[in-house]
Amino acid sequence: SRAALARLVDQLLARGASAEQITQLVARLNDQLVQRVMTLAGNDLGAPDRPVTWLCFGSEAREEQTLHTDQDNGLWFDARDDEAAAVRARLLPWAGEVNRRLDALGLDWCRGGIMAGQPACCLSRREWRQRFFDLVREPAPARLLEAVIFLDLRAVQGDIEGVEALRLDVLDWIGGSDIFRRLLTEQALRRRPPLGHFRDFRLSRGGDHPNTFDLKLEALTPLIDAVRVLALGHGVTAVSTTARLRRLAADGVLRQVDADAYEEACQHLQLLRLQLHQEQQRGGGALGNRIDPDRLNPLDRRILRECLRQVQRLQQDIATRVGL
Repeated sequence: SRAALARLVDQLLARGASAEQITQLVARLNDQLVQRVMTLAGNDLGAPDRPVTWLCFGSEAREEQTLHTDQDNGLWFDARDDEAAAVRARLLPWAGEVNRRLDALGLDWCRGGIMAGQPACCLSRREWRQRFFDLVREPAPARLLEAVIFLDLRAVQGDIEGVEALRLDVLDWIGGSDIFRRLLTEQALRRRPPLGHFRDFRLSRGGDHPNTFDLKLEALTPLIDAVRVLALGHGVTAVSTTARLRRLAADGVLRQVDADAYEEACQHLQLLRLQLHQEQQRGGGALGNRIDPDRLNPLDRRILRECLRQVQRLQQDIATRVGL
């Protein structure tokens, strides 16, 4: 259950486990949950009439999930072009049931509709390939958010080799598209870390959460997005943020000292987020990502401020590389 998972995360935090160890464990347990639910839904509704591959995107693909997460998934199947629509129609009830059961178990319904039970995310191998090709070769600012979600891709169960082959092709397409890389960089720079000019942090002034900022959207996401830009632009096949940073350093794209600083910032921000969720869980409230820096001790405030400065420095780096 999600309560048992929360207790496990509590124990790991108390024992000093790293954020990376915890989020990888959460992701793998979620993978097992998905695989089990796929089987149970098949027992109740009838299993798919052909092999299928369950895809995950975003934080689940990067194995960077916390307790507060929603579903970003898709279904991949083999079919001839002339039969893809009919196969999809047969698979959608089963895939939708998997999505509903995962939602009931704590993996929240995706408000953006990126789920295997939606027709746009239940595609044949050829349709997925064409969708990725179109995203990269015909980029449009309005479709960049969709591209960002799909570019972190992993197979949970099924044709893992076929999905990896597609990922390698996507990297080749991105390498040959200066326009796409520039648009992706512009997208990554739209959110800036909440560093203030006169105070340590730029905080919300009103609303339901005054004097806070969103640790995920304003701190972690800009870092993850900037690392993705560098990784995809240099053909890095790794999916997780830390693995991408290590590969970028090994390939000489980043200095080792810089990659280490960005990785430590990422891990600390993720750890703060895990601790925040655990505090909210114990208090019986809804899980969220808004943090009040004034509730941190002076040392933790300074560390948080330095993490945000590292995000700012990385954003300046990727902007310079494409001439922005």
